[in-house]
Amino acid sequence: MSAIPLSSAAPPSPPYLSQQLRRIGPLVLIIALHVALLYALQSGLLRSSSQAAQPKEIYVDLIAAQPAPQPKPEPAKPKTVPLVRKPVRRPTPKPVIKHTLSPKAITEDTPPPKPQEQPPAQAARPAPPAPAAPAAPAAPAPPKIISGVAYIDAPRPVYPPLDARMGVEGTVTLRVLIDERGHAEKVDVQKSSGSPRMDAAARDAVMHALFKPYVEDGKTIPVYAIVPINFTLS
Repeated sequence: MSAIPLSSAAPPSPPYLSQQLRRIGPLVLIIALHVALLYALQSGLLRSSSQAAQPKEIYVDLIAAQPAPQPKPEPAKPKTVPLVRKPVRRPTPKPVIKHTLSPKAITEDTPPPKPQEQPPAQAARPAPPAPAAPAAPAAPAPPKIISGVAYIDAPRPVYPPLDARMGVEGTVTLRVLIDERGHAEKVDVQKSSGSPRMDAAARDAVMHALFKPYVEDGKTIPVYAIVPINFTLS
């Protein structure tokens, strides 16, 4: 066999180099990351140790101590001064001197004392008369009684059927108060007929009647009238 000279050897092909780089590239990257991590850890530890070695500064504020509050002094109580009563001096009574002369001292030359004039007593003034009480209003005069009356609508009594069957007859005398308009304001039985049914029928008939108003001095006035009501069968 003939030997192949070295000069004539062919160079490696590019695909082989690329395969080698692909295999070594991740390993190189991992190594570089580890180196960077170690460097970072060493630099951080150095900084922390250097910071720990330095002394820390402490700031202290001094506050002045305040004195304790003292109790307030109690107000002094006023001193009570005992009252000393001064002796009251009573006035000494003065002697009363009477100017009356004794009988021995009166002589002919001394005139008798003049009696003192007394002022005239004032006459007592008479008390003023009491005011007269107001006169009470005069009571109105009662209506007068008349004998004859005139009717506008005469009474129409109804004969009681029971009295008619029994043949009872009678006369009822009524006392009627007639007002200014001619109406019967009040009706009273002055004399009964003896039958209460006749009395009631006569009274009811007069209450529904209309009288002619009584005129006196040009004015209508209320009056009393005596009205007889006859019940006869013939």
